[in-house]
Amino acid sequence: MSFLDTRHKKKSFSLTVFLLSALLLLLFYIGLTYMEPPIEKGITVNFGSMEFGSGREQPKELLRPAQNEAPEKSEPEKEAEVLEEEEEPLEETAPDKVAEEVLTQQREEAIKIEKQKEAKKKAEEAAEKKRREEERIERERLAAIEKAKQEEEAKKRKLDALMGGINNADGTAQGNEGDDQLPGDKGQADGDPYATSYYGTPGSGSGTGGYGLNGRSLVNQGKVQQECNEEGRVVVRIVVDRNGKVIDATPGVKGTTNNHPCLLAPARKTAFLHRWNLDQKAPNQQVGFVVVNFKLGE
Repeated sequence: MSFLDTRHKKKSFSLTVFLLSALLLLLFYIGLTYMEPPIEKGITVNFGSMEFGSGREQPKELLRPAQNEAPEKSEPEKEAEVLEEEEEPLEETAPDKVAEEVLTQQREEAIKIEKQKEAKKKAEEAAEKKRREEERIERERLAAIEKAKQEEEAKKRKLDALMGGINNADGTAQGNEGDDQLPGDKGQADGDPYATSYYGTPGSGSGTGGYGLNGRSLVNQGKVQQECNEEGRVVVRIVVDRNGKVIDATPGVKGTTNNHPCLLAPARKTAFLHRWNLDQKAPNQQVGFVVVNFKLGE
């Protein structure tokens, strides 16, 4: 070999091979030993499936359920166990069960009361909401009525300004009546629709007549009897001066129920017999009326 070209190299190689061979032999005979199976460490526990047992025959498998029973106990031990079982429910199990039932009932009562409170609260909220809605509707209705009333009054004032006071009246009828040049129904709201006086209230009489003249008291009156046998009422329109004297009379005006000529003439004469008090503040010609009632046999 080329690497053993000298005597020293050959000696070194031979010595190395010898030492390695001797080391291998030494390791083979006196090397590390081990157990098969290895030795277990700790305490060995006997095979079994129960916490008690007796005898010398070791079962190789788990015992059947029929055999897996505790050994029969003596009579004193059985009596002691029976006493313990009887005492257990009285001392431990029974109170726990009763306490649990009481707690369950309390929870159910609390839940029931809570549901009742919630239902009552919802009912009160619904009632309050309904009341507020009714109040809102009522306010809107009243506001609409007030608005319509204001609009109607504004229209009446506007028409009154345009037509000279005809819309001061609150009625719904149509028509015009009076002795002025402006349209409207001249007179007073509490007056007699059959009266011809626009200044006063109806007068009083004995039942056979009546009169009307604003602010003037009657001083004297008379009556002319009819020349026929008729019945009815004749209204006479009169014009009175400041001295209270009738200066003009027109029988048979509005309110007359019998226009027979034999009643109109005496009614006109009767009107001229009426006298009123003197009043310098009265109109120069004040319009009024005299009502003459005629009966059969008079």
